[in-house]
Amino acid sequence: MAFDTNFWDVFSGLFGFFVFVAYLVALFSVIADLFRDPELAGWAKAVWLLFLIFVPFITVLVYLIARGSSFAARENARRSAYHEYIDDRGEVSQYNPNDEVARAQGLGGDPTISASQFDAVQNDSMREG
Repeated sequence: MAFDTNFWDVFSGLFGFFVFVAYLVALFSVIADLFRDPELAGWAKAVWLLFLIFVPFITVLVYLIARGSSFAARENARRSAYHEYIDDRGEVSQYNPNDEVARAQGLGGDPTISASQFDAVQNDSMREG
């Protein structure tokens, strides 16, 4: 009998902890979406935030019901914009000024550009880096 009581106490405690963490994830997702939404006016963001502070559980549910479809659309747009910056190898692509300098130095021996054009390209690369 004592084992049954302890088991259900532990189980209900773990379930309560899971629900609490899921609620926190939903709450912070809603707050992040509020601040990322360009269509929502500043006063409307403030009202939603006040309700999230004073009546958090019900406000999260109302927000997800009322603005859930646009919430998902904004999240998908944000993720697709992020994936545009990822290259084929799975690394974040970044501008590397060393590549520009190496390319400019490779143009130095190329007879299709003059020495002044080469110097201009090299100086532009040095200023950006």
